[in-house]
Amino acid sequence: MGIRMKATIELPEPLLERAKQLASRDGTTLGELMAAGLRHVLKERAARGEPFVLRDARVDGRGLSEAFANTTWDEIRKASYEGGQ
Repeated sequence: MGIRMKATIELPEPLLERAKQLASRDGTTLGELMAAGLRHVLKERAARGEPFVLRDARVDGRGLSEAFANTTWDEIRKASYEGGQ
C-alpha cells in the first residue's frame, strides 16, 4: 500500500483503550485499525464533496531553531526524547 510512515498522535486515553481492545478482538493492529478509520472518514468526506485539508501546524514558519539548524535527524530525534522521563 505504498510508503508507510510513523506518526505520533495524541488521543484521549479512553478512546485509545477502546481502540486497543477492538484491534485485539479483531486480530489486527492498532495501526491498521486507525488506518481503516482514516480511510473511512476521508472516503465519507470526499463523497460529500468536502476536501481534506491538513491544518497548518507550523510553529512560527522560520524552520528549525538555532539549536538544531546544523544537526542530523537522529540528533533531533534523540533530543526530543531526552528529559521526558
